[in-house]
Amino acid sequence: MLGVVTGDMGVARDGHHKDNYTPGMELRGKYTLFAEGARGSLSKRLIAKYGLQDGRDPQKFGIGLKELWELAPEKHKRGLVVHTMGWPLDDKTGGGSFMYHWGERFCSIGFVVHLNYTNPYLSPFDEFQRMKEHPAIRAFLEGGKRIGYGARALTEGGLQSVPKLAFPGGALIGCAAGFMNMPRIKGTHNAIKTGKLAANAAFEALGAGRAGDTLDGYEAAYRTSPVYEDLKRVRNVKPLWSRYGTRLGVALGGLDMWTNQLFGFSFFGTLHHGKPDYATLKHARDSAAIPYPRPDGVFDFDKPTSVFLSNTNHEEDQPVHLRLTDPTLPMRVNLPEYAEPAQRYCPAGVYEIVDGKFQINAQNCVHCKTCDIKDPSQNITWVTPEGGGGPNYSNM
Repeated sequence: MLGVVTGDMGVARDGHHKDNYTPGMELRGKYTLFAEGARGSLSKRLIAKYGLQDGRDPQKFGIGLKELWELAPEKHKRGLVVHTMGWPLDDKTGGGSFMYHWGERFCSIGFVVHLNYTNPYLSPFDEFQRMKEHPAIRAFLEGGKRIGYGARALTEGGLQSVPKLAFPGGALIGCAAGFMNMPRIKGTHNAIKTGKLAANAAFEALGAGRAGDTLDGYEAAYRTSPVYEDLKRVRNVKPLWSRYGTRLGVALGGLDMWTNQLFGFSFFGTLHHGKPDYATLKHARDSAAIPYPRPDGVFDFDKPTSVFLSNTNHEEDQPVHLRLTDPTLPMRVNLPEYAEPAQRYCPAGVYEIVDGKFQINAQNCVHCKTCDIKDPSQNITWVTPEGGGGPNYSNM
């Protein structure tokens, strides 16, 4: 690993170089630290190339959807924090909501669905819209106005799913390696700490005249760090939730966190995650369709108007950044077996079946990475679009 190469600019959709073509720049370094967030496109390739996930549990993910609202003055309670679990999801499907009141009249409200759900008819976006119809949530939104929307995958695997962190010439930091504390819904603290650990290891290596080798000191430092202890205390919450559902699984997870916090041990030892998220879907014939109501445009909305609020934009004449390994597979396999779930797990309406063909509306993509994670055939690869394209969030 000698560094990275930035993407080429000015490449047309059919691959030819336009008049403004500019080749990518080579950014060389003695060590390169990858901080791409959950399901980073380069990190994914590095994990596969160097076998960094070997001997570890598969990484687990959720999709987080978020809206920004401007509330009526009398409904705004600055500093109010509300977290929920479950509803409107069934007991076997993990997830929950958050609501934060901040600023003068702002409210950030969102919903997370664990991507190991089993029903191919489930739509995380529509579950989010249904959640806002709960009387306890709707009461805050009455008289308000939605002004922002976005979505992003997040890591949930925790301790068991952290890959080997270093490889020749580079290392993974932050959510590229999956350091998020899932039950606490926070990961920034661990991202910062692991960035420091990797930087210190690189600094020591450079001081010793080394370059391009494996920063084993980073892995060793992580194993004795507060990050490791933070993830160790909550390591069984996700497996318990997945095995036993929201009601029983969350209760057992709470008990497990307390015994780990107070006594440093777990009655369960260390549980494992099992299947990767793309392998958890049941066949459509064994699943019940979910009848989602039509959006009212007041509390719940459709995907096109939501994407508009994300300020998403891509240069239209560029190669599609959502690559299909086999272009025939969506209609040949995913549609008959899984009712082509890309139509529903994507929170931006990127994937549609139109006139018997699988259509990719790449212009809509909000860069959440869910398709790269949840496609049951692992046929979709998310690659970086031309620089500057994508959502342009404000106050999100």
